[in-house]
Amino acid sequence: MSQLSPRHITSADDARRLVEERGLTHVKVGMFDMDGVMLGKYMRRDKFFHALDEGFAFCDVVLGWDSKDELYDNVKYTGWHTGYPDAQLRIVPESCREVPAEGDMLLFLAEFSGKAEAICPRGLLRRVLDQASAMGFNAHGSLEYEFFMFRETPESIREKGFRNLTPLTPDMMGYSMLRSSVHAELYHELLALSEAMDFPIEGLHTETGPGVLEAAIGVDGALAAGDKGALFKTFTKVWAQRRGLMATFMAKWSPDYPGQSGHIHLSLTHTDSGDSAFFDADKPYGMSDIQRHFVAGQQQLMPEFLAMFAPTINSYTRLIPGFWAPTEATWGVENRTTALRVIPGSAKSQRVEYRLGSADANPYLALAAAIAAGLYGIQQRLEPDEQVRGNAYELDHPEHQALPRTLWEAAQRLKASQPARALFGDDFVEHFAATREWEEREFRRHITDWELDRYFEII
Repeated sequence: MSQLSPRHITSADDARRLVEERGLTHVKVGMFDMDGVMLGKYMRRDKFFHALDEGFAFCDVVLGWDSKDELYDNVKYTGWHTGYPDAQLRIVPESCREVPAEGDMLLFLAEFSGKAEAICPRGLLRRVLDQASAMGFNAHGSLEYEFFMFRETPESIREKGFRNLTPLTPDMMGYSMLRSSVHAELYHELLALSEAMDFPIEGLHTETGPGVLEAAIGVDGALAAGDKGALFKTFTKVWAQRRGLMATFMAKWSPDYPGQSGHIHLSLTHTDSGDSAFFDADKPYGMSDIQRHFVAGQQQLMPEFLAMFAPTINSYTRLIPGFWAPTEATWGVENRTTALRVIPGSAKSQRVEYRLGSADANPYLALAAAIAAGLYGIQQRLEPDEQVRGNAYELDHPEHQALPRTLWEAAQRLKASQPARALFGDDFVEHFAATREWEEREFRRHITDWELDRYFEII
């Protein structure tokens, strides 16, 4: 009997068979928290087999702390008031991956179930896609990430206080064939990793800035796209650190260079026929009525959903004019100065690029928000504002297109959003908004270098 491939796993029985064929005593199981950070553990084979059928328990503190393991004091779901009990999770057999650096080791994703499912990032995306299915659509997506590479280690960046870091390469050098050829071995390793772990990179090149790369992950069903984006971010960092390098997906690590985007490409197909729901050859730019309503929903709800695309304090340092990041809820056709870029083409390629997102966003939440807003536009038959022609940064825009300027403001807009509550549920909206309020409060406890330089002596 030939050995199963991880990519052909579709059931718990398949997963058991593959683990047995490889003679593994343990497998890796991981899940993603509110910030898109991957957490998990090695699990013994007999426990894993049981978990395939019955699920398993994991302390729910992972949904009750921030990216530095500091405990939220403002969430209802968990905390000292609940005693931090276990949450239930289910294994996702079809998520099976190779872990190339660990021999025959296998990785399986899990998602929260039971009470925790209401705030589970992967579960939220799955529920949004269920809404799409009920409307007769399948959603397809792909993610593009910009990330900076450094000749640093976790120890060296802390010794330097995150200052005076050495990038992988100097100077700007966007799309440089020189850089990618000189460092070809690194590029080849990352490309090979992406194939082995099933987040295939269809384009990889330098961007504008010292040591910055951009990777475009291949299109897939939207849930699989979320998995691929989340795994790409995690294992790119793993790959880099195993080679004495570091990759960062901060929205903006330096005021001297453009920020790092996490663009989302989306399209819908009709479930019954498989045909594009976005393409109509008889309409301007090939935009079907469905795509027009979809874009309108995304545009209208962008200010209310911004916290799901720009979830950190740092996110808002990127959203400034002239640095390739949108600053208003605008749309245009093949216009990279707008927040939504309609890309006309054929039935196969017609899509919309959600350019607002930054690289620090949780891929599951960003996809869920972008798709849910579009579905809302279809349901309400919304119409977009007039498209932007020319440079969006130089134009005056209606007040309703203004985006929140801080994480706190974005959290308040999300919390007050009735469409968000209808699409995502009260439990998720209240929990996620509270986590963003916490993030802002944590920031305000600290004194920045800018404040010391500006006020220490002169005031």
